[in-house]
Amino acid sequence: MEAKAVAKYVRIAPRKVRVVMNLIRGKNVADAFAILKFTPKVGADVIEKVLKSAVANAENNFDMNVDKLYISSAYVDQGPTLKRIHPRSRGQAFSIFKRTSHVTVVVAER
Repeated sequence: MEAKAVAKYVRIAPRKVRVVMNLIRGKNVADAFAILKFTPKVGADVIEKVLKSAVANAENNFDMNVDKLYISSAYVDQGPTLKRIHPRSRGQAFSIFKRTSHVTVVVAER
């Protein structure tokens, strides 16, 4: 049995979140929370929130034991990109891409 949680349209680039996601993939939930707590990246806060939601889903919806949970799959997909323009000298305009992410965490029981 698996429980899943998804955060969509998170305003952080997927490349930045994947760095943190690679640290916790396949770990026990308790170990993952410990790693995320001491990881000085913005993506760690986002992933921690999604992981808490997945654990709560497993506990409340599927009656799983929280102590036996591990992260069976975790991935970050790219969401829609917000396109903005930054005015430059002599009438030029440079593009700014504000990228978004879809963060998915799936937990299962060992």
